[in-house]
Amino acid sequence: MYCAVIFDVDGTLVDSNDAHAQAWVEALAESGRHVEFARVGPLIGMGSDKLLPDVSGLAADSREGQAIATRRGEIFMHRFLPRLRPTRGARELVEWLHDDGLKLYVATSAKDEELQPLLHVAGAGRYMEATASSDDADRSKPDPDIVVAALQRTGRPKNEVIMIGDTPYDVEAALRAGINIIALRSGGWRDRDLQHALAIYDDPADLLNHYDLSPFRRPAPARSA
Repeated sequence: MYCAVIFDVDGTLVDSNDAHAQAWVEALAESGRHVEFARVGPLIGMGSDKLLPDVSGLAADSREGQAIATRRGEIFMHRFLPRLRPTRGARELVEWLHDDGLKLYVATSAKDEELQPLLHVAGAGRYMEATASSDDADRSKPDPDIVVAALQRTGRPKNEVIMIGDTPYDVEAALRAGINIIALRSGGWRDRDLQHALAIYDDPADLLNHYDLSPFRRPAPARSA
C-alpha cells in the first residue's frame, strides 16, 4: 500500500507543456536560431541541460546557453504563466490523496522560481510536504536524479512510494529510481510512449474517477475464520 506520492507538475498538474515549448522557441529565435515548435514540444519534460544541446548544439552551461535559458524563463513567467490553467481534476486529485492520508511531494525539471507559481495555478502548493526541482540535481529527467532527491525526502522505502507524471521521461526516471509510476495522457503523449507505467489515465480527473480500481486501491480486509 502506498504511503507517499511524488508528482510531476508540468503537464501533470498544470496544462503548461505547450507554453514551455513556445517560450523556448521564442528565446531561441531572439538568439538568432530558428527551431520549430514541433521539434521542441516532444522534449518538454527534460531540463535545459538536455533540451538546449539537443535543439541548438549549445552546452547548457555555456555563456550563450545560460543566456537563452534565462530568457526562456523570463518569457515563460511573464507571458505564459498568467494564462495557465490546471489540468482537469488536478486540485481535486491532490486534495483527495491528501485526505486519504498520503504524503505528497514534487519532482520536476522546472526551476525553483517557476515551481511555486505553477503549484499555485494547480491549487496544490499547500498540500506538498517537500519539493525537488532541477536545482536539486545535476541531471534532469529522464535521468533519475530529481526523482531520487524527492524519494529521499519522503523518508519511505521505495515500495511505499509511487509517482504520477505525463511524459516518457517521467516514466523512465521513476523506474530508474526504483519506484512505480502512474502516467497521464494530459501531457499529449500516446499510450505506447507511456507503456511501462503501472497504469495510464487521461488526466487527474480520470484517475480520481477510477480511484477504487487504481493502484491506490486498498486491499480488502482478511476474512476471519
